[in-house]
Amino acid sequence: MRAILLAGGLSLLFTIFGTRVAIRIFAAKGYGQLIRDDGPTTHHTKRGTPTMGGLVIVVSTLLAYFLAKLITGSDVTVSALLLLFLYVGLGTVGFLDDFIKIYKQRNLGLRSKAKFIGQTAVAVVFGWLALWRVHPFANSEGETPAEHGISFTRNLPTFAIPTLLLIVFIVLLIAGFSNAVNLTDGLDGLAAGTSGMVFGAYMLVNIWQNNQSCQFHPGPACYDVRDPLDLAVVAAAITGACFGFLWYNASPAQIFMGDTGSLALGGAVAGMAVLTRTELLMLLVGGLFVLQTASVILQVGYFKLSKGKRLFRMAPLHHHFELLGWEEITVVVRFWLIAAGFVAAGLGIFYAEWVAGT
Repeated sequence: MRAILLAGGLSLLFTIFGTRVAIRIFAAKGYGQLIRDDGPTTHHTKRGTPTMGGLVIVVSTLLAYFLAKLITGSDVTVSALLLLFLYVGLGTVGFLDDFIKIYKQRNLGLRSKAKFIGQTAVAVVFGWLALWRVHPFANSEGETPAEHGISFTRNLPTFAIPTLLLIVFIVLLIAGFSNAVNLTDGLDGLAAGTSGMVFGAYMLVNIWQNNQSCQFHPGPACYDVRDPLDLAVVAAAITGACFGFLWYNASPAQIFMGDTGSLALGGAVAGMAVLTRTELLMLLVGGLFVLQTASVILQVGYFKLSKGKRLFRMAPLHHHFELLGWEEITVVVRFWLIAAGFVAAGLGIFYAEWVAGT
C-alpha cells in the first residue's frame, strides 16, 4: 500500500514541476500546436501553444513507479512491466506523430496507415506476451497476466476463445481506446481529467482484487488476477501524472499532451482492462471515451447514408456543443461530470457483482 501512495504522490509532483520546465523548453524551441482550419474558430487562439506534454506524463509515471518500488523494496512484476511497455510503446508512436507535425509544420503527422501499423505492432507484442504460457510470463501455476477469454468483472471460462483470436481482440481494444482518448483530447483538460478519473477507478479495482484474491481468500467471489497490487501502483502513478499535468492543461491550457499522451493513456486503459479481467467493464468505466468515438462513427455513417447531411454540427461530440454556443469550460466540466457518472456506475456494478457472489 505504501508503494501505491508513493507512486501517486511522486508522479503528481514530477508532473507539476516537470510540466513547468517542459512549457519553457517547448516554447523556446517553437514546439507549438497546429490548429485545424475546419474546427471551431475559437480554437485559433490556441495556435502555437506548446504540445507534446505527454512526454512529461509518461516519464513521470515511469520515474514514480520505479522509485516507489525501490523505496519500498517491493518486487517489480511482469504484469506491471507489460503495461508500462504498452504505455511507452504507444507513447512513442504518438511522439513520432507529434514531432512530424511540428517539424513539417502541418496538421498531419504520421500517415493513418503508419500510425495504425505502429499501434498494432505494440499491441500484438503486448497481447502475445500477456498470453504466453512460458516463464516468466506464466507463473508456477501456469497463470498468465491476461486471461484466455473475455471477461466483464472477473474470469468467465465460458467465454474462452482461441489465443490468435484473443490477440486480435486485444489489438482492436487497444487501438480503439488509444484512438478514443486521442479523439477526446480536443478541449483544454478534457482528456487529462477524464483519464485521471478512469485510472483512479482502476486503482480501486486493483486494490479490491488484491484484498479479495483467491490466493489469500479463496471462495466463490474471489478474484484470480495476476499482480493486482502492482497494477494498482501503476494506476496510481498514471492518476497522479494526469492530475499533475491538468494543473497546466486546464483552461486556458498552457500546454497540450498531444498524441504522445493521448495514445499512451488510451492504450494503458485497455491494457489495464485486459490484465484485470475487466475488458467489458472498461466500456462503462471509460464510457465518455466510448461516447466520443460513437459520435464520430455515427457522424461518418449518417453523412454517407444521407448523402451529405450531418447528424451533429461537428464530431467528436464536444465540438458539437461548442458550435451550439457553449463555452469551452462549460463543455469540459459537464463532460467531466458525465465521465464521473460512468466511472461511478462501473465501480458500483463491480462491487455489486462481488456482493452478489458472496
